[in-house]
Amino acid sequence: MSSNNPISNFQDVPWKQRFYRSMLGYGIHFSRRSDGTINRFIMNLFDLKAQPSKQPIDGVITSDTVVDATRNLFFRLFLPSFEQNTNMPLIVYFHGGGFAYMSANSIACDDLCRNLCKKTGAVIISVNYRLSPEHKYPSQYDDGFDVLKFIDDNANTKNFPSNVNLKQCFIAGDSAGGNLAHHVTVKACEYGLRNVKLIGLIAIQPFFGGEERTESENRLVDAPVLSVKGTDWLWKTFLPEGSDRDHPACNVFGSKSVDDIRRLKFPATMVVVGGVDPLYDWQIRYYEGLKKCGKEAYLIEYPNAFHSFYGAPELKEYSGLLMEEVKDFIGKLIK
Repeated sequence: MSSNNPISNFQDVPWKQRFYRSMLGYGIHFSRRSDGTINRFIMNLFDLKAQPSKQPIDGVITSDTVVDATRNLFFRLFLPSFEQNTNMPLIVYFHGGGFAYMSANSIACDDLCRNLCKKTGAVIISVNYRLSPEHKYPSQYDDGFDVLKFIDDNANTKNFPSNVNLKQCFIAGDSAGGNLAHHVTVKACEYGLRNVKLIGLIAIQPFFGGEERTESENRLVDAPVLSVKGTDWLWKTFLPEGSDRDHPACNVFGSKSVDDIRRLKFPATMVVVGGVDPLYDWQIRYYEGLKKCGKEAYLIEYPNAFHSFYGAPELKEYSGLLMEEVKDFIGKLIK
């Protein structure tokens, strides 16, 4: 399914969003050290944080719950303050940032989940996981799965609103968070949760790749927001020492893949792609791989969208349509 939208140039983004993204880009650039590490002090000057709020902001209440303080593993709960029913679905969300940047309380991530909560009427749990290069693979996957187990183990406690339906649980994420969403879902399917039932996966421009250079990578090598050089650096900081981009964490259906999801009761999956994203071809291969494994998968394509377009709520032609697509996908599966 394709959605035609008029914005294909980064200059068409409202100036406030361009300014924020430019500042964040400067922070990412200047925080990278030559030895492959990140200067977190510099990065935090640009990565501004949002505090949780018990008072509704734009119709949404937020709170934080610590899962493991030693890992700074926590989640931010987004709860609609309007028209709450007794059967709200749950979305467990993983933020983007190439496994190395951002957090659940970054302003950009907080705004995105708040908007998702408001537009879909679902309860959102946004996971704060450890970052690379300080914590390489599989730390992020372990953190994501541990939060899912925490939800499963504490289903009937004060940590969760009583009107959340854990049998209508979705795993979602954008960019690196979309990659996380896939791998955490695989782990959950293998583990077998007691109280949480996963019925859908929402992968928004998921961060996948491989050693091969695809057509979209060659065509969009210096794309705005995310360049091919940038993705190579992020994979190097995330993957185990000595691994290449055909590692199964990166190239899900590649020759080194060890997870055969044909044997799993894998949930229906919505894959969102953008035509001006260098990762486009890898995202299409992910969708096609799901279909080849006999899984229910839906492709939502925005031909003119650049990577992370969804982070600009003023781009109603994009973010508004995306939120409607997510809402429709949820509605289709909870009927």
